[in-house]
Amino acid sequence: MERAPLGDQELELLRYVAEHSPASVRDVLDGYGAPRGLARTTVLTVMERLRRKGYLTRSSHAGVYKYSPKVSSTEVMRSVIRRFVEKTLGGSVSPMVAYLAQESQLSDEDVEELMRVVEELKSRRSEGPR
Repeated sequence: MERAPLGDQELELLRYVAEHSPASVRDVLDGYGAPRGLARTTVLTVMERLRRKGYLTRSSHAGVYKYSPKVSSTEVMRSVIRRFVEKTLGGSVSPMVAYLAQESQLSDEDVEELMRVVEELKSRRSEGPR
């Protein structure tokens, strides 16, 4: 299921909740919102928007709502990258590949991971459509 896209603030807050879940609005305000100068109402609004979009779940614990991610961080990042490729790169990954080829800051582990992904893509292509 394709979820509604995330804004930058929504993505940052979702990452925070994922790392600290289950988290109440107070937890998120204290650890994420207050250091950024956000009001409680702003944090609550963003958390509820994420819940309506299907990224967070909410359950009651001793009368306090606690929020947890409904989707994996991998799924969220896949969605963010898909949106970036479609909107910013016009649907082509070629500019990203060119950037990675020129990037000198990639670690050996990053290069190995890229090579693994390329081999996996080759393997899937040789298997044909599913």
